[in-house]
Amino acid sequence: MISVMVADDNREFCNLLSDYMSSQEDIHLVATANNGVDAVDKVIEHQPDVLILDIIMPHLDGLGVLERLNSNSQLETRPRVIVLTAFGQESITQQALRLGADYFVLKPCNIEVLIRRVRSLLSDALPELAAEASLNYAHAPAPKVDIELEVTNLLHELGVPAHIRGYHYLRYAIALVIKDVTILNSITKALYPEIAIKFDTTPNRVERAIRHAIETSWERSELEVINRLFRYTVRNDRGKPTNSEFIALLADKLRLKLKNKQLIEN
Repeated sequence: MISVMVADDNREFCNLLSDYMSSQEDIHLVATANNGVDAVDKVIEHQPDVLILDIIMPHLDGLGVLERLNSNSQLETRPRVIVLTAFGQESITQQALRLGADYFVLKPCNIEVLIRRVRSLLSDALPELAAEASLNYAHAPAPKVDIELEVTNLLHELGVPAHIRGYHYLRYAIALVIKDVTILNSITKALYPEIAIKFDTTPNRVERAIRHAIETSWERSELEVINRLFRYTVRNDRGKPTNSEFIALLADKLRLKLKNKQLIEN
């Protein structure tokens, strides 16, 4: 019997995993945690064979959990670790690997495939799995050059000044959402922190800078451009779109355009 623990702040995801594992004869879910501090305590308490660990969590992120487990003397045997994240940023991947992660899975993921990875970590297939993981890391989804160019052109058309920080944050955010629209479901807990990590700042500063960029765009853009891009989603009585509305709309427009050009996968 393989003992598994899940650390993820998405309670619905934890429940889905729990339901699936309960139907598996060789898998036993020993604990779940919804923040990093609780995750460390429960790993020490339950000593699982495998830890499924999210990167973005409150109180202590996944990298912090790995650091504390590495320095903890109460662990009899360190669990195998599958790291989950909605992003494919290579620097985060490499940090997780250096801290002892065994495999890296991008969200959204297929639960059946994830459980196969759990089994593989404790089988003779580990060398092959590691090789497969390395290949995935090397090709982790990052905004393609074509996507970056399209995003840049659109932001210029909207009059977002290229010299302000919010411009760079918006460009990165839109490119991420084009690849995975579910990121918008956790804009403050996932998207802003990811941008903050990328640009070595804080999520609050990311949010404020993006807000400033949108307001500047609204002041500088031609009315014709705004009407063409936002006419059905932003009403006159509501004024400027929210950060998430702005990012979502532009990402959706570019996703459709790029799909037509066959530059991104369906």
